[in-house]
Amino acid sequence: MSLFLAIDAGGTGTRCLLADETRVLARATAGTVKLVRVGEPEATARLQAMLAEAAAAAGVSLNQITRTCFGLAGIGSPVVRAWASRVLSSSVSGELLICGDEEIALDAAFAGGPGILLVAGTGSNAIGRTDAGETFGAGGWGPVLGDEGSGTWIGLEALRAALRAQDRIPLGDQLNDQLGDSNREQSEMKCVRASTSLLREIERHWRLNSLGELVAYANQRGDCDRPAPEFASLAPIVARCAAQGDALAAKVLTRAGEELAELVALVFGKMSAAAPTDAKESASIGVAFTGGVLTHIARVRAAMTARLAVLLPAACVRQSPVDPLEGALWRARRG
Repeated sequence: MSLFLAIDAGGTGTRCLLADETRVLARATAGTVKLVRVGEPEATARLQAMLAEAAAAAGVSLNQITRTCFGLAGIGSPVVRAWASRVLSSSVSGELLICGDEEIALDAAFAGGPGILLVAGTGSNAIGRTDAGETFGAGGWGPVLGDEGSGTWIGLEALRAALRAQDRIPLGDQLNDQLGDSNREQSEMKCVRASTSLLREIERHWRLNSLGELVAYANQRGDCDRPAPEFASLAPIVARCAAQGDALAAKVLTRAGEELAELVALVFGKMSAAAPTDAKESASIGVAFTGGVLTHIARVRAAMTARLAVLLPAACVRQSPVDPLEGALWRARRG
C-alpha cells in the first residue's frame, strides 16, 4: 500500500494529512513554520512534531511514506527551500516534492488544468496556468514591497489611514467652513471621527493603553526578545469596524479587494499574451481564491469580484475558497 503525506505551510499555521490511494488516514496541525517568524529550531520542532502526530494517528511509520508534497510560503528563498528539504529528508522516507503554497492551491482548484488562483492571507499573490501548462504570476513581493490586499496590507493601511485622519481632527470646524455641507466633506469628517474608534479597537487588540504606545509598538522591529507586530492580525478588527459602519475601515477593505482584482488581471494579461491567436478571441478563465482575507471578509471578496467584472469580464469566479491541502495531496498521489 502506498502512503502519501501532504503539507500546507502558510504564514499563520501549518497543516498536514496522511493518506493512502483513496482515503485520508489522519490529519494534524501546528503553528507557523515560516522561518522569518519563528526561526529554524522552532520551525523544525513544530514540523517534526506535527508529522509524528499524523503518523501516530494513522498507525503507520514515517519510514513507510511513498511520496510527500510540501507546499510552503517563501519557497523562492534558497534558505527556505534548503531547510524544507533537509528537515523532511531526515524525517520521512520516499520522494519529496517541494513547491509554493500558491502552487498547491492552484492544483486544488484546477487539478493541473488552466486557471488563475488568487491568494490573500497574511500575504498576497496570484498565479495562473495556461492550457499549455505555462505558469505566470504577479505579486508576492512581501509586506514591505507589496502584498497589496493581504491581511498585513489591510492592517497597515487601516493604521495609516486612521493616523492621517487623526491629524485632521483639529481642522474639523475649519473644513466645515471651507467645504460647506458637500457629500465629500461629510464623508471625510465621518472618517475622521471613525479613526478614533478604530485606533482604540487596535489598542485593545494589542493590549496597549495609549496612542503613543500604539505608534511605538507598530514601528518596532522584531528581534529575539521582541517579535515584530502582526499587522495581519488587525484585518478582522478592520472588518468588524467596517461592519459597524466605520467608513474609513470600509474604504480600506474596498481598496484591498480592488488591489487583488488587479493582480488577477495582470496574470491574465501575461497568459493571454502567451496564448495562440485563435484562443485569445474567445478566452475565458476560471478564477479561484484561497486565504483568510477572501474567505472570511465578505466586503473584500465583493469588491474584488466587482472590480474584476470591469477589468476582466471573461473571468468566472468561484464562489467558495479552495483548500490548498487538497492540492498537495493531489500532487503527492500523482507524483
